[in-house]
Amino acid sequence: MASSVGERLTRLRRSVQHRAEYALVLLARELDRALGPRRSGALAAALGRFVYRRLGIRSAVVESQLRRAFPERDEDWIRATASGAYEHLGREGMMLLRLSRLGREDVLAATEVEGLDAMRAAVEAGTGAVLVTGHLGNWEIGGASLAARGIPMDVVAQRQANPLFDRLINDARARLGMTVIRRGAATRESLRSLRRGHVIALVADQDARHRGVFVPFFGRPASTYRGPAVLALRTGAPVFIGTAVRRDDGGYHVRLRRIPTPPAGKDPGQREWELTASLAAALEAAVREAPEQYLWHHRRWKTEPAGPAAESMQASGPPGGPMEPSTDGGVRERIGDTDRGNGGTGPAV
Repeated sequence: MASSVGERLTRLRRSVQHRAEYALVLLARELDRALGPRRSGALAAALGRFVYRRLGIRSAVVESQLRRAFPERDEDWIRATASGAYEHLGREGMMLLRLSRLGREDVLAATEVEGLDAMRAAVEAGTGAVLVTGHLGNWEIGGASLAARGIPMDVVAQRQANPLFDRLINDARARLGMTVIRRGAATRESLRSLRRGHVIALVADQDARHRGVFVPFFGRPASTYRGPAVLALRTGAPVFIGTAVRRDDGGYHVRLRRIPTPPAGKDPGQREWELTASLAAALEAAVREAPEQYLWHHRRWKTEPAGPAAESMQASGPPGGPMEPSTDGGVRERIGDTDRGNGGTGPAV
């Protein structure tokens, strides 16, 4: 009896908390509407800067990640880029709320897409495509920009802890032409999407713990989900890296780049590793162009490789020689887990 009462009180507190959080979200969205994009963005950037400089929330993590990625840079650059990353996070958080009330024409006006023809050709050929990105720029506006241009987008996303915010974001995705695939059903639905000639989009740049494969990222071995590579190689669908980087004028440059798949004659596990490494390298190149727009707040190198062979990993192949190809169960786990790190706030691009 006491346990039942306690559970009801816990649910009540959670419900009150969710409603309070949602009220703040709606208030911020109305503030954005009242101020307009420029002033709203400036205010959100100032808030991010305050969090970094005055509150210091995760500032040590962000600075440490930047030092690892850019060991040649001095401390002034590290701090300036860290501050920029907080400003960007605040600005794009406001943009996410704005996106929940924008329409297709608004998205088209705010974005330009490079490399769209190759992806459109894959869709028209009926093979579909696997689209991979990381937490760079604004992956939500990137996905919306492709859907607005007629690309059938199915995005893998994790359910938000706050169901009210979850519904707000998913309603916006649906209105803009994106279909959400929940992480738990990712394998089955992703395969179905590709058979329909759709683009399956995944955010796959966060620490995969011991389920991942170690590939170079900024010269360091990073545990990385190989689900996108497995999915592409098993189905024959082309794979793309996509980014949506904010321009100085407040618009977004969306760039799509097809990543070549390793030759079919190679060991299957080696092919998975090589494609995963190629995707990581392509994302790294994009991050280097706009490091202040990357989510350095996540411990990308948290999981370290075990054993001397792994520690001496070279870009030419996985440590210890050819890998065992993943089983079907491995596909299920790896595809389903690719969005674990970002809380489900974004489809790929």
